[in-house]
Amino acid sequence: MPVQFELTREFIDTLKDAVRNTDEVAVFNQIRDLHPADIAELYGGLSIDEAKFIYLLLDSEMAGDVLTEMEDDDRDEFLSALSGEVIAKQFIDKMDSDDAADVIGDLPKDKKADVLQHIEDMEQAGEIVDLLGYDEDSAGGLMAKELIKVNENWDVETCTREIRKQASEVDEVYYVYVIDDNGVLKGTVSLKRIMLARSNAKIKNLSQPDVISINTDAHSKDVANIMEKYDIVALPVVDAIGRLVGRITIDDVVDVIKEEAERDYQMIAGISEDVEPSDNVFVLTRARIPWLVIGMLGGITGANIIGLFVTDIKSDPRIALFLPLIAAMGGNVGVQSSSIVVQGLASKSLDLDSTWKKLGKELTIGMFIGLAFACLILSYSYFLSSNSLPLTITVSLALFIVILFASVFGTFIPIILNRLKIDPALATGPFITTTNDILGMLIYLGIGRIMYGLFA
Repeated sequence: MPVQFELTREFIDTLKDAVRNTDEVAVFNQIRDLHPADIAELYGGLSIDEAKFIYLLLDSEMAGDVLTEMEDDDRDEFLSALSGEVIAKQFIDKMDSDDAADVIGDLPKDKKADVLQHIEDMEQAGEIVDLLGYDEDSAGGLMAKELIKVNENWDVETCTREIRKQASEVDEVYYVYVIDDNGVLKGTVSLKRIMLARSNAKIKNLSQPDVISINTDAHSKDVANIMEKYDIVALPVVDAIGRLVGRITIDDVVDVIKEEAERDYQMIAGISEDVEPSDNVFVLTRARIPWLVIGMLGGITGANIIGLFVTDIKSDPRIALFLPLIAAMGGNVGVQSSSIVVQGLASKSLDLDSTWKKLGKELTIGMFIGLAFACLILSYSYFLSSNSLPLTITVSLALFIVILFASVFGTFIPIILNRLKIDPALATGPFITTTNDILGMLIYLGIGRIMYGLFA
């Protein structure tokens, strides 16, 4: 049984010494009880040659699991040092079709063809080729071909015999799927019902016809949403005419959720591409520049706005002291509002009716927050700082309006972006903060001009 493992420098050094001495027994004894994820973690402390020595000692099933657990960049680097024949026989042979397709799909074109040619099981090779034809972000790209299916016209005795035969190719049996003579998905049947039924009972009389499925062309986000909504651990995948072609298991969906979260986090931070820490300097720089340029243009616009009110600032330089406060509060409130809306859009919990309700709710929340902070800044400005009455009123009123506007703006913009088929996560990053900075300064200085004019 795999044990809980903590990677230490001492462990790596001992392993390296065994590899250096080509002591296969010592190496195998050191890693044989480790989980595949722990063995994959070793890669960062090894050279390519050391990794090859260790991984080629593993049996095909373990080797395939280790390869699946490796980071994409590490896996690509490792596989580049192996021949197509070794990859096929040592790693791909015992892998599930979806994992094998993920591994092979990342290989260069020539290497991909070489690996496929060396897969001895032609049925497995055909399944992998089928999966490679789907977009990697689609249900077809996520699914595995391995599943258990029975014909609705079979009796229980035939069904039991076929399940035993098919189960050898499936790691986890979550559902038994029922199909008709044309392969169309008709329902599911539990192992318990099969075990308790008479041997001559027909499967169609035991199956549950209401089965949730998804089309091969559906986006991976939809897969995750369906599995989360209906709390299922495996989702059958059908083609355009309803034929059962595969299944997606919960472990694949966890990977999708993780990738989407990473992508949204990068977008929130203003990174325009999906990047990894291991990417080269050029890629990382290119991913950061676009929104930094937009931020710089926003700063220039803000400076020009301040320039329009330079006379007002000269009349009372203390006006400039509150500019950072106005910008910061507007940006923070806008990001808070947009983050909640983006979360609702991602989980499909916002429809047209709830959108307007949400907008009204954020408007109310913005009024309460704006009023609270306006009162706080009024008390500070007038009683603790001894600022003039025009400045006190300007700061308080501007802060209230900016917070109110930022709440509505932060709610409305993600919805608009979503309608335009643009990732709404874009609205929680520099777009909201830059826009709110500009409009906040314009509102604040505009109100200041009016107030100082009234009290002149």
